[in-house]
Formats: sequence, C-alpha cells, structure tokens
Amino acid sequence: MLKQHLQQKLLQKLSPQQIQFIKLLQVPTVALDTRIKEELEENPALEDPSLMIADEPKGEYDDLNDTPDDFDAGAKEENTDEFNVDDYLQDDTQNDYSTSYNNDDDEEKKETPIAIESTFFESLQEQLDLVPLSDQDFIIGKQIIGSLDDDGYLRRPVTSMIDDLAFSQNAMVEEEDVLEMLKVIQSFDPPGIAARDLQECLTLQLKRKDPANPIIQKAIVIVENYLDEFTRKHYDKLEKSLGLNSDDLKEIIAEILRLNPKPGDSNQVTTKQLQVIPDFHVSNNDGTLILTLNSKNAPELRVSRSYIDMFDHYDKAAQKDKKLKEAVQFVKQKLDSAKWFIDAIKQRQQTLLKTMNAIMQYQYEYLLTGDERKMRPMILKDIADKIDMDISTVSRVANSKYVQTEFGTFLLKSFFSEAIQTESGEEVSNKEVKKILEDCIGNEDKRKPLADEKLTEILKEQGYNIARRTVAKYREQMNIPVARLRKEL
Repeated sequence: MLKQHLQQKLLQKLSPQQIQFIKLLQVPTVALDTRIKEELEENPALEDPSLMIADEPKGEYDDLNDTPDDFDAGAKEENTDEFNVDDYLQDDTQNDYSTSYNNDDDEEKKETPIAIESTFFESLQEQLDLVPLSDQDFIIGKQIIGSLDDDGYLRRPVTSMIDDLAFSQNAMVEEEDVLEMLKVIQSFDPPGIAARDLQECLTLQLKRKDPANPIIQKAIVIVENYLDEFTRKHYDKLEKSLGLNSDDLKEIIAEILRLNPKPGDSNQVTTKQLQVIPDFHVSNNDGTLILTLNSKNAPELRVSRSYIDMFDHYDKAAQKDKKLKEAVQFVKQKLDSAKWFIDAIKQRQQTLLKTMNAIMQYQYEYLLTGDERKMRPMILKDIADKIDMDISTVSRVANSKYVQTEFGTFLLKSFFSEAIQTESGEEVSNKEVKKILEDCIGNEDKRKPLADEKLTEILKEQGYNIARRTVAKYREQMNIPVARLRKEL
C-alpha cells in the first residue's frame, strides 16, 4: 500500500558563485593568470584594461543595434527579471581593489631562452650509433635502452626483452646475445648505467676507476661482498673482516659515497619545474611587520561598457521578437557571469589578506625573529575563530598559499603546529621541540650518535616531558635517520 506524507529536510547547497569562489581560492598565484585568461576568452563581457591597447571602436556592435520593425507591443513587460545596469558600471579611472597591493610593474618581462639538450635516452642512443654493430646487436641495444627506467636501471627481465624482440622486431635472439649487448650498454656514460640493482650499479662505477688503487680494490670488495653491512654501518665488522684500520675504512667509505646510486637522474632533462610565487610578502619595518598581497592576485578587471550599453539599448526597446529576447538573455547572462567573476576575485583577495593577517598577528614574534622556538602552537580552528570563517576555508588558504619573509618563503601550513605542555604548565609549539632535537642531533658526536632514549632524557632535562615514541615520530618527520645510521668514522 502506497502512502503519501510530507517531510521537511534541512539541506545546505552551495550557489554557483560560492563554488566559483572556492575554486578560485584554491588556485595558486602562478596559475591565477591562466585562469583569468581562460575566463576572458570565454566571456566577452569581461575585460582586462591592461590588455587593451586602444578604446573600443564605436561601431563594433552597430550590426546588433539594428532592431526589427515588427515588435510586439507591450513585450517589454514580459521581461520580469529585475536588472539594474548601475550594478555593472565602474569608474574606469580607478580600480577600487588593486591600489592597496604591491605593484610589480617594474618586473622585467623577458622571454626565457629554451636550452636545446639531449635527453637521457637520446644520449645513450647517440653513443649506440657510434659503436660498430651488426643489425641484430643494434636492435638488441635499442631494446635495452628503451627498457631502462628513468633512474638508469634495467629492471625488466632479459626473458621479457627476448619476447618483445621476437614479437615486435621479428628478431629471434638468445639470452647470451642480450647479456653481451648489456655489457656494451653498461660501458656507456654515465657510469653505472643499465645496472640491474644497486650493487651492480656501484660496482660498474668503481671498475671505471684506477684498478691499481688499493682503496678502489677494497671498495669493490665491500660493495660486492659486504654491501648489507655497509648500508647498516656495521663498521666494526668491516674492519675485522677485511683487516682494516679506521683511517683506511674512512677513505674507502668516502670513495663509495661519491658514487651515484641513480646515474640516469644526472642526465635526465627536467621537463617541468615547480615554480613557487609567494602570495604574500611580510617585511620588517623597524620592528613592525608589514603585510602586502602579491599584485598578481589583484588583476584589473571590469565589465565591458559595450555590453552594458548593448543590454541597455535592447532592454529599452518597445517591442521584442523571439530572437531579440534570446539576445537580451545572452547578454544578461554574460554580464552576470562577468560581475560574479570580478566579485569572486575581490572576495578571494579579501579572504587571503584576512587569513594571512590573522596568522601574522598570531605568529608575530616568530616572523620578527625567524626563531622557531618563538613559534606559538596554532591550529586551523584558532585562525577560523579569529576571522569568523569556516575551518575548511582557512585550510584551503593554508594548504596552497606561500608567504615570503626575510627568512625564506614558506607554505602557510608550516605555521600550524600542535601544542606541547612543559613541566611548568606552559604550552609551546612542537616546532620548538623539533628545533631542539635538530640542534642536539646536529651537535652530537657522530662516532657515538644519540639514541632516541638519550634524546628523550635531554628534552626532559629541559622541561619537555614527552615520550620516546613522540621523539621518534618528530625525528622521522624531519627525515633524520636512527642513531645507528647517523654513525660516522
């Protein structure tokens, strides 16, 4: 049996304008210019005065201004959408939101020259072309080079390459043929190329050096027979097994550490580099911090006056047929979209400044001195409550925006940290504890590095009562290995 009943639900929906603002807020400065250009191309009612060389010709829309003679009387009343042209009019001589920010007009705009370089694989192919080979060996060589990973290793099984040669090149080869050509490829530059594992990579590089040098000879023995002990820094076992003193072992270790564990990366042409453009600048003016927003975040945008005049002309027409109504609706849609986009850009600027200003006030002492021990514990909720915004909004700003200070350029997220309570009851940032740990490890005797238990004791002596597992967590977050792996001779 079917029953009908009424039910009320409270739903929260984002408007198209809110969605547009959220998307713009997450866009980094380096990509904002591209996003604006896309909008300018899609919406002719939006203009960037800085891109306009001269005023628009008066007759640009003359063909659209010709209204048909057979209008229906009283059709104007059918357009019930409220529309105020004054909302779109702006004073072109003044930008009400860009003058308070930095002006980067003095930045030189130069074309970046493109360096013509050979990629890692092209370099190997060029070396292969110089070796006198039979047609079959040349095909095998190309197959080996094409099977290398970006770091220069050959991780593809020989049997798989034999199958590929048979199916794609119709070349029937034996395993010995591939291994012989592999030796040829391994003689190419950079040394260590086409190795099948780290041990072979290091051995290939050492064998390129002076074979009469006893240090090189011992280094080869260690890599071929004691690589596990070497990586675990069991130096006592190496000295005993090879009959070496600490000075000789120190020279051998230094020689091995000079080798390149990823020879392919050294010649790999970087196709894409991450460019960080700071969204904010914080400067110290005689003890007073000054916050400015990068001018790239404050483009000069306006609604096209031609489109405003066009709509005003159409809207005041006495009669409208179907085509003219569609034209009016199209122009209105483009004007609305342009105004929404400009408002979203303004709201983005205001949100960025509001959030960064709150962070600056919260971390004032740290931004004045650059001393991490003066960084206050701060979470997203602290800033959200301070500026009366949602935590998700603060998170979007903190996770994608950078600030340039006198001490470097930082992601805003790096200013947030957990609180640690000292024995005196004072709350300090875990960044302060990490800084102390870093200093302790930096000043330790590398022959006897400090274990996590000892670091925990040092922190407790200074009033930081934290567990050993917490010390280990902070050490790992700073990418510092355990004591055994920090040991040096």
